[in-house]
Amino acid sequence: MSSEEETQQSLPYKVHKSTLKWAPVFNMTILLSIAIISCLIRVFSVIRYESIIHEFDPWFNYRTTQYLVKEGPYALWNWYDSESWYPLGRSVGGTVYPGLMMTSGMIYWVLHKLSIPIDIRNVCVFLAPIFSAFTSLAAYGMTKEITKRSEAGLLSALFVAIVPSYMSRSVAGSYDNEGVSIFALVFTFYTFLKTVNTGSILWGVYTALAFFYMVASWGGYAFIINIIPIFVLFLLITGRSNSRIQVAYNVFYILGTLLAMQIPFVGFQALHSSEHMASHAVFILINFLNFFSWIRNFVSKKAIITLTKFLIVFLVFSILVGVVILTLAGKTQWSGRSLTLLDPTYAKKYIPIIASVSEHQATTWSSFFFDLHYLILFSPVGLYYCYYKPTETKIFGALYTVLGVYFASVMVRLLLVLAPAVSIMAGIGISWAFRKFAKSVRSFILPKIEKPKKYRIPPEIAIIGLVILGYYCSIYVLHANFAGSEAYASPSIILSSRDRQGNRNIIDDYREAYYWLRMNTRPDDKIMSWWDYGYQITGMSNRTVLVDNNTWNNTHIATVGMAMASSEEDAFEICEKLDVDYVLVIFGGILNYSGDDINKFLWMVRIGGGVYPHIKEEDYYGKGTYRVDQYATETMTNSLMYRLSYYRFDEVQTAYGQPKGYDTVRQAVIGVKGYKLRHFEEAFTSENWIVRIFKRKQRENRDGVAFTSKSTSQFTIPKEFSPVTKFSKKANTKQRSTLSFQNNE
Repeated sequence: MSSEEETQQSLPYKVHKSTLKWAPVFNMTILLSIAIISCLIRVFSVIRYESIIHEFDPWFNYRTTQYLVKEGPYALWNWYDSESWYPLGRSVGGTVYPGLMMTSGMIYWVLHKLSIPIDIRNVCVFLAPIFSAFTSLAAYGMTKEITKRSEAGLLSALFVAIVPSYMSRSVAGSYDNEGVSIFALVFTFYTFLKTVNTGSILWGVYTALAFFYMVASWGGYAFIINIIPIFVLFLLITGRSNSRIQVAYNVFYILGTLLAMQIPFVGFQALHSSEHMASHAVFILINFLNFFSWIRNFVSKKAIITLTKFLIVFLVFSILVGVVILTLAGKTQWSGRSLTLLDPTYAKKYIPIIASVSEHQATTWSSFFFDLHYLILFSPVGLYYCYYKPTETKIFGALYTVLGVYFASVMVRLLLVLAPAVSIMAGIGISWAFRKFAKSVRSFILPKIEKPKKYRIPPEIAIIGLVILGYYCSIYVLHANFAGSEAYASPSIILSSRDRQGNRNIIDDYREAYYWLRMNTRPDDKIMSWWDYGYQITGMSNRTVLVDNNTWNNTHIATVGMAMASSEEDAFEICEKLDVDYVLVIFGGILNYSGDDINKFLWMVRIGGGVYPHIKEEDYYGKGTYRVDQYATETMTNSLMYRLSYYRFDEVQTAYGQPKGYDTVRQAVIGVKGYKLRHFEEAFTSENWIVRIFKRKQRENRDGVAFTSKSTSQFTIPKEFSPVTKFSKKANTKQRSTLSFQNNE
């Protein structure tokens, strides 16, 4: 028996041959397992708590979905919500991305047609985990288009399925736009790369449809409509453009733009907004070059040079003039969030309401590592692989990663956009390293199978390398499991803590307070709170709010900020003019809950001061710092926020060895104790004092003339009464200035 026959009869050879034979089956089985894992790792919140909507924005999405399945899609387009932004209201159909709601509605209707009874709440709760499985499949396809290798796709699919950054917005109950839009983002890139590789118009149509779903789901579609033109422009500059690129971009641009215009919230912004200008410019440029290539076949070389100069000057001049005209006419402008991405200091200087949102802050290194973990170490290897032997698809993957790193550094929320890119690059890098090490080990075990090379990694080092890579991958999986089961499993509406024995304690103050509002207030009562809680109040309490998380009217939010920052007397006048019946504040001084309104108060002052100049931030600093103790300023201690938050707080012992009135968050004893409220009365305080609700008192009668109207501006003094003499002296002992409210928007 020859040595070759002996090798073929050996066990390692038979295992190797059998593995190759069954590789497609193993591939599909592993991919299906990854999709299942992607779903299961996101349901810890339901197991540990219950099936409930999380956070703040998801409550508006859930309420809108309820309206959709009850009234139908046409009613949604025409829905004018009078329970938000009182007294302005909100036209929901024209100010919302409907993709998330329509997806849930379609699933709900299909299941009911199949006689599968399911509540719309459960559809909304489990929608994001289901779409995370689709995202992992799309990541597999995108990676395979870049590398043409299945093992790289499987690793990328696994990393995307469990990456903590993506998990933070896609756990069960996180019914937010990003839950479906990250799938739309990755799937759009996959179909685009498929079009680039094949030059197929059909795949270009699929790209446009995927982009349409992305536009319908999330405002982050601007990332797609800019990165693809940048990619095409880069290929044009480097001389790598070809007919496949032109087909892919032209089909995507024309159909994608037309479809994007069908979303009411986008409409003609797809033509004149600054975020779309790059796509227009690249479309004009690429077709100008095509026209130039065609016309050069019919004219002389000298005429070509002259024509080229003329067309370049004409093209540049036309684009510049067009941009200037649109800008001066106010037809195109950058949004505040887009300008913040280009200039990270812009929001802090000019738009404090954007800067006040925690997810709009710059990303710290700790956030990078926690949300991406060891992927940030392996992704540079994938980038090297893409740059080593570049192709069109590898260049796209590298550009996506580099641009994603920049935007994610500017705004922590955009780690969500970076996560798929880093996962794909890490999957490519690790699979490449695994392949190098595995070839070395395989050549040592089966020397007749592997072709000899001049240089190959020694098998001892290769085994060590495989062990190290396996170790780091397992640590990443364990970290992702911790993030899914602990860090991102707790819904913000339900809090939890652990005692010294490790037992979990549930803190349900939010739902307790919202249920009290629903059961103990009139349906037409108006609730004033900071905008963070608007969606939850309307969603759970079914009560009208002044402001909510849509933040579309800065002046209205600034007015609420002014009320919170004003003295109790002035705040009463403001609340009466706004028809406010109850004021809701969040207070964490007892339970050491740092996300309360006292910690957010300076942002209320800044936003209020941006519209009403008499509100000055420095008036709230005691001895140069923000404080609530005995050194707090009089303006601070007299503010409505201070007086409502710390009302009766001096009666409570919060920490061992500390006097009553000790704030566990600020770690200080409050500076003012034992005061009484004159114009507000305590209506409800939750079990742990996290939510406090105060009722606005009615204005006192004045010599038999009662202010029966809720708005003083609607009260007209009869002509037979003298402006002053007909009222008692007691009623006029203290004169207050009339507050005017102007909508500056």
